[in-house]
Amino acid sequence: MADTVLYEVSDGLATITLNRPEAMNALNIATKVALRDAAQEAADDQAVRAILLTAAGDRAFCVGQDLKEHIGLLQEQASGSETSVMTTVREHYNPIVRALTQAAKPVVAAVNGVAAGAGFGFALAADYRVVADTAAFNTSFAGVALTADSGVSWTLPRLVGPSRAADLLLFPRNVSAQQAYEWGIANRLVPAADLRAEAERTARSLAEGPTLAYAALKESLAYGMSHSLDETLDKEDELQSRAGDSQDHTIAVRAFVAKEKPTYLGR
Repeated sequence: MADTVLYEVSDGLATITLNRPEAMNALNIATKVALRDAAQEAADDQAVRAILLTAAGDRAFCVGQDLKEHIGLLQEQASGSETSVMTTVREHYNPIVRALTQAAKPVVAAVNGVAAGAGFGFALAADYRVVADTAAFNTSFAGVALTADSGVSWTLPRLVGPSRAADLLLFPRNVSAQQAYEWGIANRLVPAADLRAEAERTARSLAEGPTLAYAALKESLAYGMSHSLDETLDKEDELQSRAGDSQDHTIAVRAFVAKEKPTYLGR
């Protein structure tokens, strides 16, 4: 894995860190490949019970595509190269978003600075966002004559509504951390100095929780946003039956009755 993305697993928590602070964690090819591989590894590893996505430095979470690299690739393409620059959506962005959203475990994003373009999309792909009070969000796409990618056209309107999503996409601009919190983009707003500790505490709390139930909640929420009430009720029945048959459910009920803290097994 490239050193532009750091990957560590400790006590059931996988921490993925974008590590190009000198470039505001912009996404060059090496970084996209490493992030894709790390996200998929964390999603597939049964020993991982929660994922924390964060970034080095204090200026940016991720400003999206590395435009310095991108302009060079565009020039190569214009000169007759057979490589299409925009295959990066299919080869990198889509697998990253799928790995984060479809992981059968909770994903927390610690947003330390500007999250723009695909960086915004990756933050939105998390289940829970802990955001520094100095952070900002920007769709950015239209500013470089591109349309939305990294799942933003699906995630953003579900958080802020279709009208506000259209406004943010058509007129890209920085949205402050406070505004993002008021609009529901940020789940928790914390002082910048406390971000890493608060985000890690949140992620570790989830890693210690009923991960089977969390996976079912993720599935249920995603399903309910694109299906009818009747279909969603059937899905809830299916998922609840599965959760009710788990050892974690029995452990939780026994601990509740005994007034003890449960220790979940993930099965």
